[in-house]
Amino acid sequence: MQHYKIKTNGIEYEVHIHKVEGNTAHLTVNDVEFDVEIEGITVNPARIVNIPAKTIPAEIAAIGHQTTALSLNEFKSPLPGVILEICVKEGDPVKSGQVLVILESMKMENSIQAERDGVVQKINRAKGDAILEGDVLLIY
Repeated sequence: MQHYKIKTNGIEYEVHIHKVEGNTAHLTVNDVEFDVEIEGITVNPARIVNIPAKTIPAEIAAIGHQTTALSLNEFKSPLPGVILEICVKEGDPVKSGQVLVILESMKMENSIQAERDGVVQKINRAKGDAILEGDVLLIY
């Protein structure tokens, strides 16, 4: 497994590359798992080392596993940043346009609003968490 620390927009991320198969890399960024397609990569199959997937608790897998398919009930961050405030709690009804999360991104506060009505089922992140664009913040 390869380990890296990267920094973007003043936020540091810890990256662990578990395996690369063809043009797909399986990696973890700040404890969130991703499968990433890489364009223009030439991989020498003799150098690829497949590390067995580690067993992680179901709660973390449910929170962190990212897929390319958009699920209507996942509220994903539209930009990277740091969570300043989560404005709802589990069980709260949500109306379209209601502010759910306030993020700091590029030294600006951003009020992130619900795209549809629903009820908060699960909150996946906490105040102060550094997040990436596309991270699932909550399910409603």
